Amino acid sequence: MLERLANAFPIWVAVACGLALIEPALFSWFQGKLIVGGLAVIMLGMGMTLTPADFLRVASRPAAVAAGVIAQFLIMPLAGWAIGVGLGLPTPFAVGLILVACCPGGTASNVVTFIARADIALSVAMTTCSTLAAVALTPLLTQLLAGQLVEVDSWGLFLSTLQVVILPVACGIFLNRFTPGVVSRVLPAAPLVSVLAIALICGSIIGQNAEAVKTAGLQLLAAIVLLHATGFAVGYGFAKLLRYPTTTARTISIETGMQNSGLGFVIAKKHFAAEPLTAVPGAISALTHSVIGSGLATLWRQTGRSPADETEQQPADDHSTPSTRS
Repeated sequence: MLERLANAFPIWVAVACGLALIEPALFSWFQGKLIVGGLAVIMLGMGMTLTPADFLRVASRPAAVAAGVIAQFLIMPLAGWAIGVGLGLPTPFAVGLILVACCPGGTASNVVTFIARADIALSVAMTTCSTLAAVALTPLLTQLLAGQLVEVDSWGLFLSTLQVVILPVACGIFLNRFTPGVVSRVLPAAPLVSVLAIALICGSIIGQNAEAVKTAGLQLLAAIVLLHATGFAVGYGFAKLLRYPTTTARTISIETGMQNSGLGFVIAKKHFAAEPLTAVPGAISALTHSVIGSGLATLWRQTGRSPADETEQQPADDHSTPSTRS
């Protein structure tokens, strides 16, 4: 029963965002420290599925982590620029779209990887590395592609990564190692808790920007859908081109297609205050990538691991086998 509810991830997210548009107050209260706490709970649950051996396995194949980070900061920024220019978006929306595309992977990608039964340890490693790289790459790429300099609070970004990703995952691994009985009782509910938390977060972002989202228009919605769909598809193809097995390709696809839209929204609000519409793409992006990603996660969770993963040849610098954790 719990698994069926978790598999309805796209429905939970869509319903939360739809209700947030109709009655923003239902979700707009969930912000600030509550969002940070919700993300930390999600990461704690995922950490309880991991062991130190999982990260040693990932560390033994750094090329896979590097491939995910390269895909994140190559495919998405170029796609954001091309879509914004190609569709002729108004300048504030185009800048906001490029800003979102230049952001690192978000913790929602780890949740979707969890639901999809892909490689959680690899996803967490990619998210952490891309977030740290974003200290330099997000403002650099946004300046290059949007023609404006975006300042990033590097120390705050590092602390957020530590608080929301690294510490909760480490606590989860600790609990898995030293309190396996407790973990075995809690773990069945973890996917559903993660799904509900992400739905609350997406609803909160939409609720806080309900009027702007309503007036954004179909052109902007089409641009954002196209951006994330491109990230998922090209990210998967990029991984397959590098001859990674299906489990790894799915993880890289998810990590590429899902951005830290919340970060993009906050940066836009802070650094483009004169153009408030710049923040709107970040709000819509949170819904879009969650719906697309959760749909893929549900499909991949049902289809399971590809039999080809058992025999597919890894690249020369990647000799470990993908995780078989379900």
